[in-house]
Amino acid sequence: MTIKEAQEAVDQWIKEYGVRYFNELTNMAILTEEVGELARIMSRKYGEQSFKPGEPTNPADEMADVLWVLLCLANQTGVDLTEALERNIQKKTKRDKTRHLNNEKLKP
Repeated sequence: MTIKEAQEAVDQWIKEYGVRYFNELTNMAILTEEVGELARIMSRKYGEQSFKPGEPTNPADEMADVLWVLLCLANQTGVDLTEALERNIQKKTKRDKTRHLNNEKLKP
């Protein structure tokens, strides 16, 4: 699935099952909540915290939740995420093409 197809699939789901999009501010709050849930799993799985009994341990579902809400926000605000990502990659390449290669902290 391409990013464009994902945006279209989310939009179709909202129209068919979701009644309507939550407003942009509500979706921003939901995105923050989902990122927090992902952070909890990451801190327990890869950090120093431990899981509580019954807590989810796989970050995939939370990553998908983050992506879902981001796609909703993009649809609501008229952002073509494919174009935005392509521009962002170009920006980072122009700005950082030697920055990380020359970073002594990143050398093995």
